[in-house]
Amino acid sequence: MGAKLRVIRRRIRSVQSTMKITRAMELIAASRIVRAQQRVEAARPYAELLTRAMEDVARQVGSLSHPLLEIREAPERVGVFVVTSDRGLAGAYSANALRRAEEVVAEVRGRGLEAVLYVVGKKGQSYFRFHGVPLAASWTGISEVPTYSAAEEIGDRLIRDFAEARIDELHAVFTHFRSAFSMRATHQRFLPIPPHEVVRRELGKPHPEYLFEPQPAVILGELLPQYVVTKVWAALLESAASENAARRRAMKAATDNAEELIKVLTRQANRARQDEITSEIMEIVGGAEALAQASGE
Repeated sequence: MGAKLRVIRRRIRSVQSTMKITRAMELIAASRIVRAQQRVEAARPYAELLTRAMEDVARQVGSLSHPLLEIREAPERVGVFVVTSDRGLAGAYSANALRRAEEVVAEVRGRGLEAVLYVVGKKGQSYFRFHGVPLAASWTGISEVPTYSAAEEIGDRLIRDFAEARIDELHAVFTHFRSAFSMRATHQRFLPIPPHEVVRRELGKPHPEYLFEPQPAVILGELLPQYVVTKVWAALLESAASENAARRRAMKAATDNAEELIKVLTRQANRARQDEITSEIMEIVGGAEALAQASGE
């Protein structure tokens, strides 16, 4: 009976140690969610102003013509940009993104085109390599706390491959962050840039007139690549917030489960200790009765 009690107590200590780790990870993820939300909110005004500037310039240009707006008549290769996590313990966060990416890849292949993969995160990298899918490029170490320099590096690579016709379209798969309790793996076309994203017609609304230096077409040529980088940056920020939210939920569930398991093990330990004490009492009583019988004889 004593051996069983020692095993239960050892398991309780093990679960308590694990619970400390999961609680610490939950608190770290919770603090990162706040920072990630702030970064998402801080990036939105820049994206909105950049879009508005493109609209104003495009309105002056008249007919839009730029390589990043070019819809190719006979596409052959489609780039799929996938954002996953570098670490696990985030529930189904990476699995949902990879499932959505597989759907996009299947859709591309269904059109008779070749899918070219660009992956952020070790989870996505290892997943596609395990399935024997070659990667055109991959980036790691930036999923939880992405930097703008990383977004520029990724955006420049994607723009260069599109401009050099290594890919004819670019689709992005990332996790859209709604709140700490709501997130969804989503998919958007990044390249070629849809014309409606550059020029939005708002009837009945006057538009300001500007004098441009250099020419509007030159300015638009500088703004469009920056627009793509901004979309990559937004996808990384949304995914980072979603990853931390998913990790917080997973670690909270693990902590709650550990607490419940400790309660169950504590009851088992108390029962084992009670059985042990009862056995000892019975042995003492039995010994006393034996001594009493021996002295009576």
